[in-house]
Amino acid sequence: MRLPWVPNQQIMPSLDWLASAAGGMRKRLFLVGSDYVFPRTANFIAKKYLAARGQGLRVVGEEYLPLGERDFSAVVRKLVASNADCVLNTVNGDSNIGLFAALTEAKVDPVKIPVVSTSIAEDELRSLPPAHVRGHYAAGCYFQSLDTPANRSWVEGFRREFGHDRVTDDPMEPAWCLMHLWKQAVEKAGSFDTPAVRQAFREGLAFDGPGGRVRLDPQTQHTDKFFRLGRIRGDRQFDIVHASPEPIAPDPYPQVAFPGWSVDWTAGGITRGAEVDIDGDV
Repeated sequence: MRLPWVPNQQIMPSLDWLASAAGGMRKRLFLVGSDYVFPRTANFIAKKYLAARGQGLRVVGEEYLPLGERDFSAVVRKLVASNADCVLNTVNGDSNIGLFAALTEAKVDPVKIPVVSTSIAEDELRSLPPAHVRGHYAAGCYFQSLDTPANRSWVEGFRREFGHDRVTDDPMEPAWCLMHLWKQAVEKAGSFDTPAVRQAFREGLAFDGPGGRVRLDPQTQHTDKFFRLGRIRGDRQFDIVHASPEPIAPDPYPQVAFPGWSVDWTAGGITRGAEVDIDGDV
């Protein structure tokens, strides 16, 4: 069972938003990421998706730096020289401190060149100067500022337990839902035995989480998720500027990027298509 989002629940909707009137009808996208499998795969999917759209937003640059790298000055110079009007950021960890410092030093205006980050949430914002990130965006399924009774109650309970200086965020909310879905599976199976619990996963489970109802898809064992886009505020929280009207069903192998690949854990598991070279097959 997987709770984190898959590309059609975050990467693709982010690109759709950037290309829309609400996102500024952006035309020139720069990709920047940490140099490991997630950013390279995410950006491969992004390029395939945009190529399939055939018009509007296109990629004008792509750069990767090692995890932990703090010097993004050369990358930002390339970004500015590319005349990009938006950025998809798959940089992870404290490398984001260096990226946003370099963007600020280069006077990159979030109104003119917004950065949409896939791995920045409220907890990461605690270590990022607000002046460096305010006005940029993060994509996810959950934000602490979600104004619902269920979320307010959850946030209040979390703060009572761990301190009022602590924040909830996008990785934390799915983990909370995961524990409850696993609990349901154990109760349904009447056992802690792994095969029995996995069988319960295949029979369908749901949980009303702080971010909304979560349904476990028996075929993929991922969950339906809302797509939400948050604009970073000066108080290290987010204004939610866009949300999908309904949760998005998971598609771990979007056919635009992985033709012939699919997964159905109720009927044998993964079906393999042709091998894909994420560095060269674009």
